[in-house]
Amino acid sequence: MRIIGALVAVGLLSTACSQQADATHPAGHAPDAVGIRLSGGGTLTAPAPKAVAIAYDTTLAPSGASAEITAESGAVLATSTATVRGFLPHRTYGAHLHANPCGPKPEDAGPHYQHTHAHPSADNEVWLDFTTDAQGAATAIARQDWAFRPDKPPQSLVIHAEPTRTAGTDAGTAGPRVACITLTER
Repeated sequence: MRIIGALVAVGLLSTACSQQADATHPAGHAPDAVGIRLSGGGTLTAPAPKAVAIAYDTTLAPSGASAEITAESGAVLATSTATVRGFLPHRTYGAHLHANPCGPKPEDAGPHYQHTHAHPSADNEVWLDFTTDAQGAATAIARQDWAFRPDKPPQSLVIHAEPTRTAGTDAGTAGPRVACITLTER
């Protein structure tokens, strides 16, 4: 009986936490109390072994471009926010959380981070596609009704050259990797 009561209490706590609102997390989308908090970003630099904000394609991520990412996860919810500045104006980019940290080569970030090992989809991955304004700035927010795996949270945000394809055999693809931001625990 005590175990069932404790599970009910945890469920009620999670529900109450997810319904609290503040300026960062609208009602119904706040990460719950138990959590993973990741962040990364800065001005994009040339690829290098220890670089944490990398531009692989300086045509699509020009000199001076920057990106910031926060990814928070509780026991039942995850919220990720990406903000970019200095990218090409009025352009849509694909963006996804990836399984590995950034590295000197675009493929170093590995595959998309997946909640379960299923097919790519917005329900199983974190997609943060964005369209820049006239100044090349944008913010994208993704909310999942699942938590990051504590044993293997996402390690990077990869920005792609094209919007994410949502259907067909190439669902989840978004063209070449333009930039990468390594995530670290905060």
